[in-house]
Amino acid sequence: MSVMKRLSNIVKAKANKALDKAENPNEMLDLSYQEQIANLQKVRRALADVATAKKRLELQASTLRQQADKLQDQAKQALGQNREDLAREALTRRAALADQLQSLGTQHEQVEAQQQQLEATATRLQTQIEAFRTRKETLKATYTASQAQASIGEAVSGISESMTDAGMTLQRAEDKINDMQARASAMDELIDTGALPDILGTGGDDIQRELDATAKSGQVDTELAALRAQLGAAAPAGALGDGGSAGSTQATGSTQATGSAGDSGSGEDSAAGPSAPEDGGQA
Repeated sequence: MSVMKRLSNIVKAKANKALDKAENPNEMLDLSYQEQIANLQKVRRALADVATAKKRLELQASTLRQQADKLQDQAKQALGQNREDLAREALTRRAALADQLQSLGTQHEQVEAQQQQLEATATRLQTQIEAFRTRKETLKATYTASQAQASIGEAVSGISESMTDAGMTLQRAEDKINDMQARASAMDELIDTGALPDILGTGGDDIQRELDATAKSGQVDTELAALRAQLGAAAPAGALGDGGSAGSTQATGSTQATGSAGDSGSGEDSAAGPSAPEDGGQA
Protein backbone atom coordinates (compact mmCIF):
# COMPACT_ATOMS: atom_id res chain seq x y z
CA MET A 1 0.00 0.00 0.00
CA SER A 2 1.40 3.37 -1.00
CA VAL A 3 1.94 6.23 1.41
CA MET A 4 -0.74 8.38 -0.22
CA LYS A 5 -3.27 5.56 0.00
CA ARG A 6 -2.56 5.06 3.69
CA LEU A 7 -2.75 8.79 4.28
CA SER A 8 -6.09 8.91 2.47
CA ASN A 9 -7.44 6.04 4.58
CA ILE A 10 -6.28 7.72 7.78
CA VAL A 11 -7.97 10.99 6.81
CA LYS A 12 -11.17 9.14 5.92
CA ALA A 13 -11.12 7.24 9.22
CA LYS A 14 -10.55 10.42 11.22
CA ALA A 15 -13.27 12.24 9.32
CA ASN A 16 -15.70 9.35 9.78
CA LYS A 17 -14.98 9.25 13.50
CA ALA A 18 -15.46 13.00 13.80
CA LEU A 19 -18.74 12.80 11.87
CA ASP A 20 -19.99 9.95 14.04
CA LYS A 21 -19.17 11.96 17.13
CA ALA A 22 -20.89 15.08 15.77
CA GLU A 23 -23.95 13.19 14.51
CA ASN A 24 -27.07 13.59 16.60
CA PRO A 25 -29.69 10.82 16.11
CA ASN A 26 -32.56 13.21 16.84
CA GLU A 27 -31.38 15.65 14.20
CA MET A 28 -30.79 12.88 11.66
CA LEU A 29 -34.27 11.46 12.23
CA ASP A 30 -35.81 14.90 11.75
CA LEU A 31 -33.78 15.36 8.57
CA SER A 32 -34.97 12.01 7.18
CA TYR A 33 -38.55 12.92 8.00
CA GLN A 34 -38.21 16.26 6.21
CA GLU A 35 -36.73 14.52 3.18
CA GLN A 36 -39.65 12.10 3.03
CA ILE A 37 -42.09 15.00 3.33
CA ALA A 38 -40.27 16.68 0.44
CA ASN A 39 -40.57 13.48 -1.63
CA LEU A 40 -44.29 13.32 -0.90
CA GLN A 41 -44.67 16.90 -2.02
CA LYS A 42 -42.85 16.09 -5.27
CA VAL A 43 -45.21 13.18 -5.89
CA ARG A 44 -48.20 15.39 -5.21
CA ARG A 45 -46.89 18.05 -7.60
CA ALA A 46 -46.38 15.38 -10.25
CA LEU A 47 -49.90 14.12 -9.62
CA ALA A 48 -51.22 17.64 -10.05
CA ASP A 49 -49.29 17.99 -13.33
CA VAL A 50 -50.68 14.69 -14.61
CA ALA A 51 -54.21 15.69 -13.64
CA THR A 52 -53.71 18.98 -15.47
CA ALA A 53 -52.48 17.18 -18.57
CA LYS A 54 -55.43 14.81 -18.42
CA LYS A 55 -57.84 17.71 -18.19
CA ARG A 56 -56.13 19.41 -21.12
CA LEU A 57 -56.50 16.26 -23.23
CA GLU A 58 -60.16 16.05 -22.33
CA LEU A 59 -60.70 19.67 -23.37
CA GLN A 60 -58.89 19.06 -26.67
CA ALA A 61 -60.95 15.95 -27.30
CA SER A 62 -64.14 17.87 -26.59
CA THR A 63 -63.10 20.61 -29.04
CA LEU A 64 -62.29 18.06 -31.74
CA ARG A 65 -65.66 16.37 -31.26
CA GLN A 66 -67.40 19.68 -31.66
CA GLN A 67 -65.47 20.33 -34.88
CA ALA A 68 -66.26 16.82 -36.12
CA ASP A 69 -69.93 17.34 -35.47
CA LYS A 70 -69.78 20.69 -37.27
CA LEU A 71 -68.09 19.10 -40.29
CA GLN A 72 -70.75 16.39 -40.30
CA ASP A 73 -73.47 19.03 -40.45
CA GLN A 74 -71.62 20.92 -43.19
CA ALA A 75 -71.34 17.73 -45.24
CA LYS A 76 -75.11 17.19 -44.97
CA GLN A 77 -75.79 20.79 -46.01
CA ALA A 78 -73.43 20.43 -48.99
CA LEU A 79 -75.21 17.32 -50.18
CA GLY A 80 -78.54 19.11 -49.77
CA GLN A 81 -77.25 21.81 -52.08
CA ASN A 82 -75.86 19.24 -54.52
CA ARG A 83 -72.32 20.27 -53.57
CA GLU A 84 -70.77 16.88 -53.38
CA ASP A 85 -67.26 18.32 -53.48
CA LEU A 86 -67.87 20.39 -50.36
CA ALA A 87 -69.45 17.37 -48.67
CA ARG A 88 -66.41 15.28 -49.57
CA GLU A 89 -64.04 17.97 -48.17
CA ALA A 90 -66.01 18.19 -44.94
CA LEU A 91 -65.99 14.43 -44.49
CA THR A 92 -62.24 14.31 -45.23
CA ARG A 93 -61.57 16.86 -42.49
CA ARG A 94 -63.88 15.00 -40.18
CA ALA A 95 -61.90 11.82 -40.78
CA ALA A 96 -58.66 13.64 -39.87
CA LEU A 97 -60.27 14.87 -36.68
CA ALA A 98 -61.31 11.32 -35.90
CA ASP A 99 -57.65 10.23 -36.10
CA GLN A 100 -56.70 13.06 -33.74
CA LEU A 101 -59.50 12.07 -31.38
CA GLN A 102 -58.24 8.51 -31.36
CA SER A 103 -54.68 9.68 -30.58
CA LEU A 104 -55.99 11.92 -27.82
CA GLY A 105 -57.93 8.99 -26.41
CA THR A 106 -54.77 6.89 -26.28
CA GLN A 107 -52.89 9.71 -24.58
CA HIS A 108 -55.76 10.22 -22.18
CA GLU A 109 -55.64 6.56 -21.20
CA GLN A 110 -51.87 6.74 -20.61
CA VAL A 111 -52.17 9.89 -18.55
CA GLU A 112 -54.99 8.40 -16.54
CA ALA A 113 -52.86 5.32 -15.83
CA GLN A 114 -50.02 7.57 -14.70
CA GLN A 115 -52.43 9.48 -12.50
CA GLN A 116 -53.65 6.30 -10.85
CA GLN A 117 -50.05 5.14 -10.32
CA LEU A 118 -49.07 8.48 -8.77
CA GLU A 119 -52.13 8.44 -6.53
CA ALA A 120 -51.18 4.97 -5.30
CA THR A 121 -47.60 6.09 -4.78
CA ALA A 122 -48.71 9.16 -2.87
CA THR A 123 -51.02 7.10 -0.67
CA ARG A 124 -48.33 4.51 0.06
CA LEU A 125 -45.75 7.22 0.72
CA GLN A 126 -48.13 9.04 3.02
CA THR A 127 -48.67 5.84 5.00
CA GLN A 128 -44.92 5.23 5.23
CA ILE A 129 -44.31 8.79 6.36
CA GLU A 130 -46.90 8.50 9.11
CA ALA A 131 -45.36 5.24 10.30
CA PHE A 132 -41.89 6.79 10.11
CA ARG A 133 -43.05 9.81 12.08
CA THR A 134 -44.42 7.60 14.84
CA ARG A 135 -41.26 5.51 14.88
CA LYS A 136 -39.16 8.68 14.81
CA GLU A 137 -40.84 10.14 17.87
CA THR A 138 -40.46 6.83 19.70
CA LEU A 139 -36.76 6.64 18.85
CA LYS A 140 -36.21 10.25 19.83
CA ALA A 141 -37.87 9.67 23.18
CA THR A 142 -35.82 6.50 23.72
CA TYR A 143 -32.60 8.27 22.76
CA THR A 144 -33.37 11.19 25.06
CA ALA A 145 -34.11 8.83 27.95
CA SER A 146 -30.96 6.82 27.26
CA GLN A 147 -28.92 10.01 27.06
CA ALA A 148 -30.35 11.20 30.37
CA GLN A 149 -29.68 7.80 31.95
CA ALA A 150 -26.12 7.85 30.65
CA SER A 151 -25.62 11.35 32.03
CA ILE A 152 -26.96 10.25 35.40
CA GLY A 153 -24.70 7.21 35.33
CA GLU A 154 -21.70 9.35 34.47
CA ALA A 155 -22.61 11.79 37.25
CA VAL A 156 -22.99 8.97 39.78
CA SER A 157 -19.76 7.43 38.58
CA GLY A 158 -18.02 10.77 38.92
CA ILE A 159 -19.42 11.25 42.43
CA SER A 160 -18.38 7.73 43.42
CA GLU A 161 -14.93 8.26 41.97
CA SER A 162 -14.66 11.61 43.74
CA MET A 163 -15.72 10.08 47.06
CA THR A 164 -13.24 7.24 46.54
CA ASP A 165 -10.48 9.73 45.82
CA ALA A 166 -11.45 11.75 48.90
CA GLY A 167 -11.41 8.61 51.05
CA MET A 168 -8.01 7.62 49.71
CA THR A 169 -6.72 11.15 50.34
CA LEU A 170 -7.94 11.03 53.93
CA GLN A 171 -6.39 7.60 54.41
CA ARG A 172 -3.06 8.80 53.03
CA ALA A 173 -3.19 11.88 55.28
CA GLU A 174 -3.92 9.73 58.34
CA ASP A 175 -1.10 7.34 57.46
CA LYS A 176 1.31 10.22 56.98
CA ILE A 177 0.30 11.81 60.28
CA ASN A 178 0.72 8.49 62.10
CA ASP A 179 4.14 8.02 60.51
CA MET A 180 5.21 11.51 61.54
CA GLN A 181 3.97 11.00 65.09
CA ALA A 182 5.76 7.65 65.34
CA ARG A 183 8.93 9.21 63.94
CA ALA A 184 8.74 12.11 66.41
CA SER A 185 8.19 9.73 69.34
CA ALA A 186 11.11 7.56 68.23
CA MET A 187 13.36 10.61 67.91
CA ASP A 188 12.39 11.79 71.40
CA GLU A 189 13.14 8.36 72.85
CA LEU A 190 16.50 8.22 71.09
CA ILE A 191 17.40 11.69 72.32
CA ASP A 192 16.29 10.84 75.88
CA THR A 193 18.39 7.68 75.92
CA GLY A 194 21.36 9.51 74.46
CA ALA A 195 21.44 7.38 71.33
CA LEU A 196 21.18 10.58 69.36
CA PRO A 197 22.87 13.86 70.37
CA ASP A 198 20.64 16.78 71.25
CA ILE A 199 21.71 19.50 68.84
CA LEU A 200 19.82 22.16 70.80
CA GLY A 201 21.61 21.14 74.00
CA THR A 202 18.41 20.58 75.98
CA GLY A 203 18.99 16.92 76.78
CA GLY A 204 22.66 16.41 77.83
CA ASP A 205 24.21 12.98 78.36
CA ASP A 206 22.86 10.23 80.61
CA ILE A 207 25.28 10.91 83.54
CA GLN A 208 24.38 14.58 83.60
CA ARG A 209 20.69 13.70 83.52
CA GLU A 210 21.13 11.38 86.51
CA LEU A 211 23.09 14.06 88.40
CA ASP A 212 20.41 16.61 87.63
CA ALA A 213 17.75 14.19 88.83
CA THR A 214 19.68 13.60 92.12
CA ALA A 215 20.12 17.35 92.61
CA LYS A 216 16.45 17.91 92.08
CA SER A 217 15.61 15.16 94.58
CA GLY A 218 17.98 16.76 97.19
CA GLN A 219 16.41 20.12 96.62
CA VAL A 220 13.00 18.62 97.21
CA ASP A 221 14.20 17.05 100.47
CA THR A 222 15.65 20.40 101.61
CA GLU A 223 12.44 22.22 100.82
CA LEU A 224 10.49 19.51 102.65
CA ALA A 225 12.69 19.90 105.76
CA ALA A 226 12.27 23.67 105.67
CA LEU A 227 8.51 23.26 105.51
CA ARG A 228 8.61 20.89 108.46
CA ALA A 229 10.71 23.42 110.44
CA GLN A 230 8.23 26.16 109.67
CA LEU A 231 5.39 23.95 110.79
CA GLY A 232 7.29 23.12 114.00
CA ALA A 233 7.92 26.83 114.80
CA ALA A 234 4.28 27.64 114.42
CA ALA A 235 3.07 24.72 116.64
CA PRO A 236 2.34 24.88 120.51
CA ALA A 237 4.95 24.18 123.20
CA GLY A 238 4.45 20.43 123.19
CA ALA A 239 4.64 20.45 119.47
CA LEU A 240 7.76 22.64 119.81
CA GLY A 241 9.31 20.04 122.14
CA ASP A 242 8.59 17.44 119.62
CA GLY A 243 9.95 19.68 116.94
CA GLY A 244 13.06 20.34 119.13
CA SER A 245 13.52 16.68 119.63
CA ALA A 246 13.19 16.22 115.93
CA GLY A 247 15.67 19.06 115.43
CA SER A 248 18.00 17.58 118.03
CA THR A 249 17.64 14.27 116.37
CA GLN A 250 18.47 15.82 112.99
CA ALA A 251 21.40 17.72 114.61
CA THR A 252 22.58 14.59 116.37
CA GLY A 253 22.30 12.76 113.11
CA SER A 254 24.38 15.46 111.46
CA THR A 255 26.93 15.36 114.34
CA GLN A 256 27.11 11.62 114.12
CA ALA A 257 27.62 11.85 110.39
CA THR A 258 30.40 14.40 110.98
CA GLY A 259 31.90 12.28 113.75
CA SER A 260 31.86 9.27 111.56
CA ALA A 261 33.74 11.19 108.95
CA GLY A 262 36.21 12.33 111.64
CA ASP A 263 36.58 8.83 112.96
CA SER A 264 37.31 7.68 109.49
CA GLY A 265 40.03 10.33 109.24
CA SER A 266 41.48 9.57 112.70
CA GLY A 267 41.37 5.90 111.90
CA GLU A 268 43.53 6.55 108.91
CA ASP A 269 45.89 8.70 111.09
CA SER A 270 46.06 6.03 113.78
CA ALA A 271 46.85 3.47 111.15
CA ALA A 272 49.85 5.54 110.10
CA GLY A 273 50.78 7.14 113.52
CA PRO A 274 51.68 4.26 115.92
CA SER A 275 54.18 2.85 113.53
CA ALA A 276 56.59 5.72 114.33
CA PRO A 277 56.87 5.05 118.14
CA GLU A 278 57.30 1.38 117.49
CA ASP A 279 60.20 2.21 115.25
CA GLY A 280 61.51 4.60 117.93
CA GLY A 281 61.23 1.99 120.74
CA GLN A 282 63.08 -0.49 118.70
CA ALA A 283 65.76 2.02 118.17
